[in-house]
Amino acid sequence: MTDLTNLTVAQIRDGHRAGDFSAVEVAEAFSANVAGAKALNAFIVETPEHALAAAKTADADRAAGTLKPLSGVPIGMKDLFCTDGVQTTAASHMLEGFVPRYESTVSQKLWDAGAGMLGKLNLDQFAMGSSNETSYFGNVISPWKRKDGGNASLAPGGSSGGSSTAIAARLCPAATGTDTGGSIRQPAAFTGISGIKPTYGRCSRWGIVAFASSLDQAGPMARDVRDCAIMLENMAGFDPKDATSLNMAVPNLEAALSSDLKGKTVGIPKEYRLEGIDPDIDAMWDAGIAMLKDAGAAVVEISLPHTKYALPAYYIIAPAEASSNLARYDGVRYGLRALPQGAGLQDMYAATRAEGFGAEVKRRIMIGTYVLSAGFYDAYYTQAQKVRTLIARDFERAFASCDVILAPTAPSAAFGLGEKMADPLSMYLNDVFAVPASLAGLPAMSVPAALNREGLPLGLQIIGKAFDEQGVLNAGLAIEERAGFTARAEKWW
Repeated sequence: MTDLTNLTVAQIRDGHRAGDFSAVEVAEAFSANVAGAKALNAFIVETPEHALAAAKTADADRAAGTLKPLSGVPIGMKDLFCTDGVQTTAASHMLEGFVPRYESTVSQKLWDAGAGMLGKLNLDQFAMGSSNETSYFGNVISPWKRKDGGNASLAPGGSSGGSSTAIAARLCPAATGTDTGGSIRQPAAFTGISGIKPTYGRCSRWGIVAFASSLDQAGPMARDVRDCAIMLENMAGFDPKDATSLNMAVPNLEAALSSDLKGKTVGIPKEYRLEGIDPDIDAMWDAGIAMLKDAGAAVVEISLPHTKYALPAYYIIAPAEASSNLARYDGVRYGLRALPQGAGLQDMYAATRAEGFGAEVKRRIMIGTYVLSAGFYDAYYTQAQKVRTLIARDFERAFASCDVILAPTAPSAAFGLGEKMADPLSMYLNDVFAVPASLAGLPAMSVPAALNREGLPLGLQIIGKAFDEQGVLNAGLAIEERAGFTARAEKWW
């Protein structure tokens, strides 16, 4: 029998339906991989019992002829999604030990579709980071290594680094992620997998620990484009509990997948041609343009003139919203409570937040509090929101002449753990290609397209019109088929 952990979501689903193997066999195989990969630190909590219970139900449903869309498929859940009866920490000391008595809308939809949970995946603390080095529970390590003979541990990207590592290392076939400014797409690019951030509001935010409410969006990460389509179909949908949820029908994304792009036009933003960019990135981008032309698409140059202001605007808006959202962690209602001897209320607040938040979270809270303060609100926050409107307008104008936009996902391949932590600005620049689509609330996907000279994965990003996840997935499929990316990390853990 083929190693079950090498199968995609679609292959597991179809093989289980055909009776080629049982769901229990699949769950046990992936659980064994999870147990044997602790060196990667991808999971904060392992839940093999959840995966096994769902698998037993799937096998019974197959016998009864009542299979669900994801019956037999075990997945990983980013530890930002609240899970009933299972610890949810957001990778923070502040929420260590917090066990919700309710289920996030997205995770509930996946369980209702028949999926099982292998565990809660590590991430940057409160989703703040681009390397998965800010987690209270330790760094996640990428399964990839450079081909330089060294043993340097590489970043899996962030904040969804646990998700990207788990999929790339075959610890789960798919996982949930969240994307605020690239946190699905950049880790997908770093580890040679696919991931899509849908249109803002396509997936409910209810039950997801908040970072920046106007930017946060759940999405799937998986080995290939088809699996992302399957997962997104079962994650998306209107939720009356989320005021930002889109009251729109979820299209049948998998059935409509097509790599034939005849009649479509692809835009290439000239502002994304950055001076001094890694030549491997430029070469991959040019190859991606040729792939989409081969799929039948026309290619035009477009302009997104306010691109250079996207990153500064993002790092005003996101910390401002984080400052507001994280004010609830005060030691009074839930989570950590630090109570120095003889402390008053203000002392308890200060001690709890000092102990519960990591350095990066504190940095962003301080930035956010500053830009929202009297005398600076108009100078910073209001101006950043105006820039955000201009960026969204740039995309609207660009889409008048194209259907999707093609760009690199990140400006480099994975970097070594510790290489950028001392320089926050250098770390923030990792999101330079991902942030604009997030500010505009547009669907965007990363697909693996090449290896660089060090043998590390590089990803191409497709950005689509609002609500056009199908167009994004189809362009991603065209790249996937032509790139023929089959490389995987050699096991060392």
